[in-house]
Amino acid sequence: MRVLVVGGTGFIGRQVVGRLAAQGHDVRVPTRRAVRARELQVYPAVQIIECDIHDEHALAQAIDGCGAVINLVGILHSAGGEPWGPDFDRAHVQLPARIAAACRARGVRRLIHMSALGADIRGPSAYLRSKAAGEQRILDAFAGWDEGAVTIFRASVVFGPQDSFMNMFARLARMFPVLPIAGARARMQPVYVGDVACAMVNALGNPATAGQVYDLAGPTVYTLGELVRLAAAWSGHPRPVVAMPMALGRLQAMVFECLPGEPLLSRDNLDSLSVDNISDGPMDPALGVVPTPLESIAPAYLDSRDGKG
Repeated sequence: MRVLVVGGTGFIGRQVVGRLAAQGHDVRVPTRRAVRARELQVYPAVQIIECDIHDEHALAQAIDGCGAVINLVGILHSAGGEPWGPDFDRAHVQLPARIAAACRARGVRRLIHMSALGADIRGPSAYLRSKAAGEQRILDAFAGWDEGAVTIFRASVVFGPQDSFMNMFARLARMFPVLPIAGARARMQPVYVGDVACAMVNALGNPATAGQVYDLAGPTVYTLGELVRLAAAWSGHPRPVVAMPMALGRLQAMVFECLPGEPLLSRDNLDSLSVDNISDGPMDPALGVVPTPLESIAPAYLDSRDGKG
């Protein structure tokens, strides 16, 4: 099958593309700059398309001739705005709507979409609200045509080599003697990137998963403070973690938002932490995945003493 992977050059996308190629699929990966897809060019079955996925004509051309589309695009920060801000609107709401409309126009009857655990149109953060809105725009586009064509995944925090979560805390532990953390008591259920990719690729080959919504979460629930402490210890720099009052955390986040580049933390991130990021049950057996424990993967890639961290 020819599969278009939107967001295929990202952290999760590289894993998904590799698994699809290994299974013999022809894979298309659109990207603004082909240089971002260097790691994927080792796969003979992967075609890199240099284009702007937010351009409707370019997106339609990329989808043309595909039997399935996987959308992995997601961002963590946006400029402010109601109900979710312009950057979240573009990436989480408008893009999924365009992808779904293009799939319908070209008869593509299989769309796999990555959302987020806790996505809720009435959620506490713009991130969670925009993710829920994107899901609904996709379902609306397929309504009355092929409502069973879509599979939606809601993932918890994703960990693995090159992640931006555990690695960030490991870096902070190398820089500071104490780690003050706002939202330290928030609960989450980190899921391994390889399991996420495996679940999505397995779903593509299993018609029973069409029309379903699945949580993707690991086997263990942690507090954010526990995860920060583990990341520090596994990096070889154990540090005390201090639970920071949320009001002080929001002040810190405001400072980060004013600095150049992508903020380390935003107030919207803190809003997301006001609700637990955990699944109601184990990963569905239909996905064919046994969740990988954090402890079996993260210590190896965080350990700065062997040159990996």
